Amino acid sequence: MSHTELQQDPDAAINEPRLWRDRGWTAQVIKNEDDEGWAVAMYKAGESEPALVGPWTMGRDKKNPKPLDVNAFNTLVKTASEVIRRHEQAEYARLHKELQLQTEAGDNLRICLDIVPDDDEPYALLSAEDASGERLAELRVAVHFKLSTASAAAWVESGFERAR
Repeated sequence: MSHTELQQDPDAAINEPRLWRDRGWTAQVIKNEDDEGWAVAMYKAGESEPALVGPWTMGRDKKNPKPLDVNAFNTLVKTASEVIRRHEQAEYARLHKELQLQTEAGDNLRICLDIVPDDDEPYALLSAEDASGERLAELRVAVHFKLSTASAAAWVESGFERAR
């Protein structure tokens, strides 16, 4: 059964030796393309690419894969969920930078740079918030703008004018 066929009824639970689906996840045991062994691919519902692909244990006959079971499936779901979470955290860290800045008047500001990854024209938004979270300013800047204490201080001191 192909992954496309599996997506046709994504809510139906399946509990087969090489295919297990439940709670929005599908585990599919596949022939390992690199050697004679087996691998398992974990798909999150609605995704065409696997979130995780890893080696799978051979069965007792040393030819066929060990059948999936509830414990293995639960472990695979946990592992694949952690992989996705780490990927999302890394992507957020790549696209979002922030720092705290204290003005000469003693105000604490949070300065953020959020990159908007557009295929045609990526850009970034530079913003400033006061200690209560009120947005004081927002400015569209080049995607390569470097947020630093010095660049943030210069922007604040200019009255939130065009950042350099």
